[in-house]
Amino acid sequence: MEEYTCVRERIYANEKATLSPYAMHSADTLGRAREEKRCDFRTDFQRDRDRIIYSNSFKRLKNKTQVFFSPQGDHYITRLTHTLDVSQIARSIARSLRLNEDLAEAIALGHDLGHTPFGHVGERVLDKLSSHGFLHNEQSIRVVDIIEKDGQGLNLTAEVRDGILQHKSTGTPATLEGEAVSLADRIAYINHDIEDAIRAGILKNEDLPKSAIEVLGQGTKGRINSAITDIWKFSYGKPFVRMSKEMSSAIHELRSFMFERVYELANKSIQERSERMLAQMFAYFMKNVEKLPPPYLRLLENADKERVVCDYLSGMTDRYAISVFEGLFIPETFSLGGIT
Repeated sequence: MEEYTCVRERIYANEKATLSPYAMHSADTLGRAREEKRCDFRTDFQRDRDRIIYSNSFKRLKNKTQVFFSPQGDHYITRLTHTLDVSQIARSIARSLRLNEDLAEAIALGHDLGHTPFGHVGERVLDKLSSHGFLHNEQSIRVVDIIEKDGQGLNLTAEVRDGILQHKSTGTPATLEGEAVSLADRIAYINHDIEDAIRAGILKNEDLPKSAIEVLGQGTKGRINSAITDIWKFSYGKPFVRMSKEMSSAIHELRSFMFERVYELANKSIQERSERMLAQMFAYFMKNVEKLPPPYLRLLENADKERVVCDYLSGMTDRYAISVFEGLFIPETFSLGGIT
């Protein structure tokens, strides 16, 4: 029986014996921007996972819109439940392909940390307001590098940072685990957004495009299983993580359908209000930058105020954004001569 100096060494050995030759082994990480003593019980990717789930940005995801703003019901998807869905699907893909599940999970849990309040509507508003532009994947990197831990950042590994930055469909992740998360993101949001749209009465099951459903199957569970199975069959033992052309076309068709029938409608319902709130708060803090909370004032030492104002606004939850807006622009009830 082999003996190891620590638990981490045993994990390294298990990975070497079981993972695909195309997987990212924990022992081979490029490391962190700031060197740290390694943990005896966890690999660097496992430590990244823990740092992310204990971060303030991760906790706030529970009160950020995924698609439906302030829905009447407890079972709608939020940015947090979406993130957990992506993590679960990414782990399943990684397991089926003998990739590094810990790396895939860490990337998945961190991929939306920089997302705005009010879903993608908020992202588009900040992108229009800021001369720097605004993309949530780039903001997620700013969160983990700079904003978290009072400006110290989380000091994540290069592989996790790359996967977070490159998770969008237009990205090019450096690891297969990053590719797995990118696919998992699309699989998750399309299928669970369908559930929410049906729950909201916007869609019925029979409205879904038949040609796509013939490939993917019925129900959320069936469609997710079909997609993961297809990825496994198409990618196992190969230096990539992809779907077959048939499955990719079906996913694309379903995504286009959702944009036409659901996303645009959901966006319209919050577009005007969220744009007004974010635009007015952006203008206010640009003129009154000293009113920013102290942690954001400290960020001004290394960034211009436009960037830091976007940091503050994008980090808000939906409820907090509304509360700040009301505090700044809606007068409280006041009394005059005893008459309220």
